Amino acid sequence: MNSPQNYTNMSKAFSDLQLLEFLIFDTHRSEELFKEEYYEHLDKEQALAMIASAHALAERDMFPYYQEMDGNPAKYDGNGKVMTHPQLKVIVQNAAEQGWIGASASFEHGGMQIPESVNNAAQHIFQAANNGVQGYLGLSAGAARLITNFGTMEQVERYVKPIFEGQWQGTMALTEPQAGSSLADIKTSATPTDQDYYKIKGQKIFISAGQHEACDNFVHLTLARIEGAPAGVRGISLFIIPKYRVKDDGDLEYNDVFCAGEYEKMGQKGYATTHLVFGDDDNCRGYLVGEANKGLTYMFQLMNEARIGVGQTAASVALAAYKAALQYVQERSQGRHPSEKDPEKDPVLLIEHADVQRMLLTQKAIAEGALSLACECNKRYDLEHVLSGKEKDDNHLLLELLTPVVKAYASEEASRSASLAIQVLGGYGYTLDFPVQQHYRDIKIMAIYEGTTGIQSMDLLGRKVVINNGRALQLLTKEISKSIAQANEYDGLKPYAGQLEEALNGFIAISQHLFKYAQNNELERYLSDANVYMEMAGHMIVGWQWLKIGTTASQLIKDNKHNYTKGFLEGKIHTMKFYYKYELPKTKVCIEVLKEDSWLTDLRDYNWF
Repeated sequence: MNSPQNYTNMSKAFSDLQLLEFLIFDTHRSEELFKEEYYEHLDKEQALAMIASAHALAERDMFPYYQEMDGNPAKYDGNGKVMTHPQLKVIVQNAAEQGWIGASASFEHGGMQIPESVNNAAQHIFQAANNGVQGYLGLSAGAARLITNFGTMEQVERYVKPIFEGQWQGTMALTEPQAGSSLADIKTSATPTDQDYYKIKGQKIFISAGQHEACDNFVHLTLARIEGAPAGVRGISLFIIPKYRVKDDGDLEYNDVFCAGEYEKMGQKGYATTHLVFGDDDNCRGYLVGEANKGLTYMFQLMNEARIGVGQTAASVALAAYKAALQYVQERSQGRHPSEKDPEKDPVLLIEHADVQRMLLTQKAIAEGALSLACECNKRYDLEHVLSGKEKDDNHLLLELLTPVVKAYASEEASRSASLAIQVLGGYGYTLDFPVQQHYRDIKIMAIYEGTTGIQSMDLLGRKVVINNGRALQLLTKEISKSIAQANEYDGLKPYAGQLEEALNGFIAISQHLFKYAQNNELERYLSDANVYMEMAGHMIVGWQWLKIGTTASQLIKDNKHNYTKGFLEGKIHTMKFYYKYELPKTKVCIEVLKEDSWLTDLRDYNWF
């Protein structure tokens, strides 16, 4: 195959079952979860069979329609409907039948009661195959989880089953036109009545999956302010607002929830993103979830889970782009080695060129490192939910710290990774004939979903590293130090363990340096370079993941009791070394920047821009 035109729709691989097994069960040892009573009905073989089943579903129903859905995007009909690709309904129904919407829910609520470590392996496959359609499934799962955790028994019985069955779509409705990311400024109102509902009036924008043709009803988990509630975030409540409410006889009636438009986007074009209007005819009913004025606390459960999911999605799409680029360079011949002066010699495969290898390894290091960090978060989430006492609290705190990092690092670096995939293909990468340009466009939104990179950075530095007097940071230091000690047992890994220890020490030192500004109440100065702090933390923490991967591969090679090929395991060690040469040193530059006084003279003096 020498003609590039023959490569149209050529990418056959979008995920890697071997990689998933290695990360979940070897690197992160999630098999330990099956010893806990809540998950004792599962074992590794069953989990791998479930993941393989998810891959078959994605290969059949999702991946073949990835580019087609991009070319036939969701469209608003001008009268409240959003027209979507007919395959979407097939995907939602088949995924629901296999149990993937309610997979991690308890048996009591109609789920399969599997760990997020396993569930999110399946979701990763869906994300890599067709990231837009996975969003429909993930939102429904998150909305149902909010209802089961905080809703009444009646609310659970009424809404959760049809969501899990794929008949109804769950959403989260937070953002408003005038408020954007500032939830303290939302104005959607909830007026009490003498019955079991509130009258809702307001608008929400950028509501993913808010209207489409794959489901019959939409259950919007919506933030609103009850009349007379305190100002700011302390006065926000959470409501269930269905598009069609259920009457006493079981029939449905319109609940005055109107879709006013569909946003046309640069990527994820098959994923409906809507503008919703509540109560134009003063007939929209909302049903309070939990206690009044605690809505943001409840919603943050879903938002934090979604932030991990967004980070994992970015890593998954980057991995799919890498797979496409890798296949291309293994089949496309072009150019000759610099030492070859004979123009009559046949061109070599692209993968033989040094710079192409550099770009491929950069993609691999970013995508697999970020995916490993997502696996780390999933494991901590599972442990938090099955353990008790100090162990539960410690896993919760560590997850709190890692959540903004996986979201920010993965979404920002995956964009760079997908950009390199385009570069690998050259001019053909820029054309619609190949999927990598779509991967690049789809990934960009990940840095905005569930809070921009700036918001994640301020969350990390302003809240998470100082939480419980720095307890989360102490736990992270302990875990990384443990990995360094394990790596030092292998002579070949000692130099890299030393590099990570140096990066960790620098991270701790600069954190303590910055804390002084916070202690002096110089909060603008403290947070002014939060993005640089996040960049430093991300590179260091993913470096930790790569050392764990390298140690795991070294141990498996030493024991020689595994089903992996020698090339697979050596490839992990080689990529770890590549990361430590080209990526981890970036932490030093960030530290030097953070040591200097802020470039800001006065945050409120912007006339010189």
